[in-house]
Amino acid sequence: MTQRRLKLPDYPRVALVLQGGGALGSYQAGVYEGLANAGIHPNWVAGISIGALNCAIIAGNPPEKRVEMLRGFWETICNPPRHTATHLSNPGTIFDQWASSWGEMFKQYEHSMLGSMSAISAIVKGQENFFKPRLMATGGGAPDNTSFYDTTPILATLERFADFDRINSGETRVSLGATNVATGNFVYFDSEEIKLTPKHFLASGSLPPGFPATEIDGEYYWDGGCVSNTPLEYVLGVTPRKDTLVFQVDLWSAQGPLPVDIFQVNERLKDIQFSSRTRTVTNAVEIVQKLRRIWFDTIDRIPAKVRANDPWFDEMMHDMMGARYNVIHLIYRNKLSEGHYKDYEFSAETMGHHWDTGLHDMHETLEFKDCLAMPAEGENFVTFDVHTHQRSSSGQFTQPVVKASGSRRRPRPAPK
Repeated sequence: MTQRRLKLPDYPRVALVLQGGGALGSYQAGVYEGLANAGIHPNWVAGISIGALNCAIIAGNPPEKRVEMLRGFWETICNPPRHTATHLSNPGTIFDQWASSWGEMFKQYEHSMLGSMSAISAIVKGQENFFKPRLMATGGGAPDNTSFYDTTPILATLERFADFDRINSGETRVSLGATNVATGNFVYFDSEEIKLTPKHFLASGSLPPGFPATEIDGEYYWDGGCVSNTPLEYVLGVTPRKDTLVFQVDLWSAQGPLPVDIFQVNERLKDIQFSSRTRTVTNAVEIVQKLRRIWFDTIDRIPAKVRANDPWFDEMMHDMMGARYNVIHLIYRNKLSEGHYKDYEFSAETMGHHWDTGLHDMHETLEFKDCLAMPAEGENFVTFDVHTHQRSSSGQFTQPVVKASGSRRRPRPAPK
């Protein structure tokens, strides 16, 4: 797939925000390949769970090697390709007429059957270079030894595919969400504040009861998805505020069919639990930005003479203006042949499908070149969703012009 290289507007921040979702995370790798093909290299990556592991590979390699290393990482933690009959998906001439009506159905059935076998294999044997079963799941009384699986293999895998000196160099900001087991608080490990190690990335993906808590400096951490499955709120809430372009990559679709059996109930429950937080965060940010607009509209009703004689208005308008945010939203849409086990189905074939879907979605998104544009004058929050092909705005506002007298005007404070 060929993608033209694009020139971005002058956003001080270009962030890649990666949700948790286990085996579905190869969709994020495909999205990143689409960005790299277009010459877009985020200067901030933020992730939770599998999104955190992808962040390690991206930030831990130079731009020209990131796709290659992502590919190597995913091929390492997934099962080898299966050699199955090809006549169902690529029928010979004798079966062409039959295949035209039944081939796709059998192809989906084959994919579903082999996918479930791969998921069962992950449950029974674990995933090489990622996690392995414990003989005694109850552990020995320590939080980092109480789980069904041992996750220490992933530490060596991360060190193999990511340079942690580069991660901590400041070239790319890295933020990882995790849950403090003792306090229940949501915390972030941020490369601008601490030195990140492989254990910080593992902590973000320590989802119980399958995976144990990860101990860091005497504290124990679980998967950030226990509280929130997206770091979007953190990225948009960091101060000082700056104009920001965000690529938000979700692995769970909030919308889906009504379940008709117990397995579909389990799958639908996961979709809702792990996707709704993103929607909530986006709505909350939009509300705040609308309140900013209303504030400006209100101030505009105050006589200009009153505003000009009081520097408070000038300072408040500077603070309230905040920053402009453009959120590009990509969501992996579930396929009919997938099931409730999709987050732990690590077959090479399914990994490749997720990857190709992410690459396709990113390519299609960038076909709408206006989606990358800086919010227009009077806008402070816009979103774009490739599945709806729509760019929406929180609305427009007009910033009042305040002219304070020179003797009473105070210097504008730095944005908060």
